[in-house]
Amino acid sequence: MTSQEKVVLSLNHKEPDKIPIDFGGGGQTGMHVSLVAKLRDYYGLEKRLVKVWECYQMLGLFDEDLKQAIGVDVDLIAGRNTLFGFPAEDWKIFKMDDGLEVLVPGKFNTSKDEQGNTYIYPEGDMTVPPSGKMPHNGYFFDNIVRQEPIDDDNLNSADNLEEFTTVSDLDLQYLSQQLGELESTGRAKFGSIPGTALGDIALVSAPFLKHPKGIRDIEEWYISVTMRQDYLHQVFARQTEIAIENMKRIYQAVGNRLDVVFICGTDFGTQSSTFCSPNTFNELYKPYYKQINQWIHRNTTWKTFKHSCGAVESFIDLFIDAGFDILNPVQCSAAGMEPQKLKNKYGDRIVFWGGGVDTQKTLAFGTPEMVRREVLERCEIFHKNGGFVYNSIHNVVARTPVENVIAMIDAVHEFNGN
Repeated sequence: MTSQEKVVLSLNHKEPDKIPIDFGGGGQTGMHVSLVAKLRDYYGLEKRLVKVWECYQMLGLFDEDLKQAIGVDVDLIAGRNTLFGFPAEDWKIFKMDDGLEVLVPGKFNTSKDEQGNTYIYPEGDMTVPPSGKMPHNGYFFDNIVRQEPIDDDNLNSADNLEEFTTVSDLDLQYLSQQLGELESTGRAKFGSIPGTALGDIALVSAPFLKHPKGIRDIEEWYISVTMRQDYLHQVFARQTEIAIENMKRIYQAVGNRLDVVFICGTDFGTQSSTFCSPNTFNELYKPYYKQINQWIHRNTTWKTFKHSCGAVESFIDLFIDAGFDILNPVQCSAAGMEPQKLKNKYGDRIVFWGGGVDTQKTLAFGTPEMVRREVLERCEIFHKNGGFVYNSIHNVVARTPVENVIAMIDAVHEFNGN
């Protein structure tokens, strides 16, 4: 059974011969560049600098030799541009504060202040204010809010739609080229659709725009969910129209060569509750999610991927009704997100892509044996009757002990009988 066959079977709630594994397939299922470098060393692979393909979280690219060493079943099909608005090309060396040298895109332009904080610029343009900040001795960037004064009497939804444009021929060529280069790997292909993320907080402040207009402050955006719903409906309605047109163009270019498409990373959960009520989700978000997912299911074989951290058990039926096929990262450490409960209640209706080990506690601070036990337990719960792709709970962050990462990988293979 090929990797793609394993993934597709599991996505259709059938149990494959082995649990499929994803590391590095997307911006929510990867590892910090420092961990990717350590894994290359552990497996004795060729000495080379690791590329940072996602410059916001500083996620490392899994080259083919590392994919084979780990045994992953999913290939990343990345967009041409990074979250800071410049293309992932013309690679150059960048030194992290801890001395690790990595490769970053040519327009990854930064400056430092007197405290040693690192700033990055939209489109690499250092003549405009920076849009991201990495604290001294930090490992990833935080968005910098660049909110212009809000005049509620003169809000224009077009200001919050500036980034939602027709996908270019160059972007389509880039997507098709990646699929062609990875066609022979036998793995499932995981891509993303531009413009389908409704109110994703990582994107609201628009780190890719030089002078973002509209509502770009995170606090103001959450206020808007309650106080400016008419405005958000205008944004989401037009955004959805553009997204569907882009899906048509993407499908014309690549057909069903994509197996999974990332739709939205809007987080609806905290550690203990949700950011909004089910009624707000139904009224404000679900109509547009449903349009997007319905177009995909009527016209393609793609499976749709919804990322939401936190205690979202009360929203899972709503996600299913909105047409999502996959839930990630399955934050089992959050309130009400017990693995057996989730599998029993929803396992035949939504795929759990993640949940494999707690990255906040067990993977970061436990022992290798604690990691092994938790991974084996999660695999035993989630694998039955398919509907499970192994991944940790969100990205594996910097300073996670590499011996724990190895224990996680080895435990999945142990469960699979490798």
